[in-house]
Parts: sequence; C-alpha cells; structure tokens
Amino acid sequence: MSGGLFRRVVLIAAVVLVLAGIYGIARISHPATKAARHAAASRVDVSTAVRVCPAPGSAGPTAAALAVAAVPGSAKAGSAVVTPLSPAGSTSPGRVLATLTQPGILQASGVPVAPPLTVAEQAGQAGSSPGVRTQGARGGVQVSATGALAQGIEVEQTGPGGLVTAQCGAPGTSFWFAGPGQKLAGTIEVYLTNTGDTPANAQVQVLTDAAKGPPALGNLDNGITVPPHGMVVQSLDGLLQGSSIMALNVSTTVGQVAAAVRESKAAGQGGSWLPALQAPARHLVIPGVPAIAGPPDLYIAVPGTGAAQIKITAITQRGSYQPTGGTGIDLLGGSVSDIPLPSLAGISGALSITSSVPIIAAMRVAGGPAGGVGALAASAGPILEQGVLAANPAGSAGLTQLVLSAPGKAASVRIATGTTAEPASAAAGKVVHIAAKSSVVVPVTPPAGSKVTQFVVVVIPLSGSGPVYGGSVITARKSLQSILPVPSSLTWIPLPDVTESLAAILGR
Repeated sequence: MSGGLFRRVVLIAAVVLVLAGIYGIARISHPATKAARHAAASRVDVSTAVRVCPAPGSAGPTAAALAVAAVPGSAKAGSAVVTPLSPAGSTSPGRVLATLTQPGILQASGVPVAPPLTVAEQAGQAGSSPGVRTQGARGGVQVSATGALAQGIEVEQTGPGGLVTAQCGAPGTSFWFAGPGQKLAGTIEVYLTNTGDTPANAQVQVLTDAAKGPPALGNLDNGITVPPHGMVVQSLDGLLQGSSIMALNVSTTVGQVAAAVRESKAAGQGGSWLPALQAPARHLVIPGVPAIAGPPDLYIAVPGTGAAQIKITAITQRGSYQPTGGTGIDLLGGSVSDIPLPSLAGISGALSITSSVPIIAAMRVAGGPAGGVGALAASAGPILEQGVLAANPAGSAGLTQLVLSAPGKAASVRIATGTTAEPASAAAGKVVHIAAKSSVVVPVTPPAGSKVTQFVVVVIPLSGSGPVYGGSVITARKSLQSILPVPSSLTWIPLPDVTESLAAILGR
C-alpha cells in the first residue's frame, strides 16, 4: 500500500472512530446520565479569591476595620490571609496581619495603622496631567482566600463606628463610577491597588457636565504605574473644577488593578466611597432604592459617541410603572446627566433602565456618612446562587433592611443570618416571595436570642424563581447611611458549553 493511500485509510478510520465515540457518548448518556454529567462538567468550584480594601490601615477620616464572611459550598477547609499594601510596592505580599479560618461566620479584624509616607512616596509620579496628582497611598489591605474561605466570600470595610463604608472589590481591567462633581465634592480621590507580582499600568477617563469639560486623559499623560502589592491614590478635584456630575472609567493596559473612589465635601472628612457600577449596557437595574423624603437624582453617562434614547421603569411595592420624567429621555453621546425623579420620593424598590446604546447609571439620595456627598445606589446584576452581606448593623448600632425586586417573573428567596459564633449556613432562615414586576422591603435581624451589633445576611434565590435583585439599606440614628447591592457570592463558576463536533475534538 502506498504511503498516501495508507494515510487516507488511517484518516478515514480515525474519523469513524471519533464519530463512533461522539455518538457512543451521546447514546450512553441519554437522558438522565447525560444531564448529570453535563451539570458536573459545566461548572467548576471556586478555589481562590482575592479582595482589596483601600481604607483599613489608614489613619484619620479614612480609618477602617475589616469584616469577612464566607458561605461555602463543597469545600470544608481553607483560609483567608490579610496582608498590608505598600505605597512603594514589593515583590511579594506584606507580612501577615491575620489568618481567618472559620467559614460561615462573621470574622472581624482590626488593621494596624500603616507607617507615614516617606518624602519619596509623597513626591508623586512623574508624567501626571496638570491638576492631577498621583502618589503612594497609606494603608489598604488585600485578602487572599482559598478553599472554604474563597467560596461565597464577601469582604467589607467598616468605619470607626462599626458601620460598613464599602464593599471590597476584586482585581479587574475596567471599573466604572458615577457621582457628584467638584461643586459638591471638594475632595475626589481614585485609589488603585495591584495585588499581582509585577507592576500594572492604569488610566482614568472622565466625563463631566462642566462647560469646558476636563482635559483629555490618554495613555501618554495618564499612564499610572501601580506597583506590585501596592496602592496609589490620584486626586481629581483639581481636574474636575466646575463640574456638578462626573463619571469615570478606570482601565488597565498592563495587568489588573482594584479601583475605589472616595468623595468628601472637604479635606479631612471621611466622606463617601462610591460603589462600583456595572459595565456599560443597554439594560441596567438599580436595586435598593430606599423610601426617603426628597427626590432622588439619577446619574446617567453615555460613554460612546451615539445618542441614547432612555426609558425608566420603577419597580415598587405597588408594581411597575414609568415615573414622571421617566420616558422621552434623549442624551448625547459622551455626556453625563442628572435626571431628577421627584415622583419617586418616599418610594422603595428598584429602577429598570433601558437604552438604545450602552450606558452606566447610579442613583443619589439624601443621607450618607458624615462629610459625604449623599448615599448612592449602584446598578447591579441579579443575585446568582447566593448573595452574602458581611457586616450588617443591629440593635443600638443601626437597622438593616433588604429591598428585593423582581423586574420580570415572580421570585422567591430564602434569607438566613449568622453571627461571629453562629454560621449562617446552619440557619433555616425564612422564605420571602416577591410578586412579578414588584418589590418588597424586608427588615432583617440577627438569629433569635443573639445579642450582637453586627451579623451576616445570606440571600438565596429558590429553584424556579425569576431573576431577583437586592439592595441593603442601612440606617443609624434614624439617618440613612449607605445602600449596598446584594452581590452574587458564588461557590462555583459556570463554564461555557463545549460543542461536540469533530473540529472541537481535533482542536481545530
């Protein structure tokens, strides 16, 4: 047999065997076994997680502590290691400040105040734009979790009074924020953290409503070097002079960073940490809208060049409807706008926003921490698998309410709570039903008999439930302090389906 004919015969035989394998697998795995194997193959357990908090370890108005809760799935053991960040960076994580090993419960940790900045660290980076200063930042920690502490993890930073001030984020390549501009916020700072072992490069793009607008920030004049295991802070209040509203995007050209934004009315005040927003999309939901006196302000930014036609739907305890001023909204590309919604004063629920082009959105209401610019609710996704909130006040510390919304079909969730001694995973919890296209407000308290001022909340969508969005509304001394979206705290990650084709099997 000639070499060419032999190769053709071998190829035909291989194809027959591959096809037999494909259909053999399909035959033996249909129907029940196929479903079980598909479920096992289309997901992978979370084994590691990293979170970054910019405030713990700092002094003065930004001083903060740490709250960690993890509600795991299959993992039985693991740890969360807390290490400090360095203004100058280092080739490896800093010394271990705490090692947390107990899943399911609230674990709080104080963080020692970082040493003062050296003269070199205060000098700032070369190449910044006029009016923008970038320098090393004092404080901040990274939490590196494995196993049971990585599954279902939520990390939050709390202020001196114990109230949560921000949810700690994960490293990424793009972050969006929106909030008041320099006319209300005398201090606007962007904190950038690199948890990797090599330097990262970041840039900040800004949109405002100022007449002249800020100068363009491009790679050449806004390349921010974030050292490994380090944190830098960039001051933008000089850049944003005359602005009432601003939206900004932090992105990276090299590596990953975690981004956070702090605004305060004046220097020396603690102020507000702005929540990170969903990436630009044509459909957004802002959950956790509280019932508070005074009209809320809806901030919408259109990052692209195309104009946006926007419609707003309020999802309330009385059902869904278009509020006054919620239709016929036309915004130019490259703009940011404040849309007043006076008819929503005193109404709880969520906002569903649709647009002809991708947008970002946040809502500001009266309240917030001392020296802050109000309380902001962020656009967020639905709760997938479970949502965990770590540091919820109770008793004399404050009141916690969940605002749960079902923009589409009816939804049902189970709400469980835990403490520093009682795991939330062991609690039976209570079931809450949300009618289609409506919202409910649920006060939450620690487990019966627990005399604590902080506790963990877990929200679990039930089987067959429609998409449910949630926000935590925290008040203290009868004043609204913060609005936090209920995050998806996953124990496993879904994987994309694999097509059973000859090309896929042959790697083509």
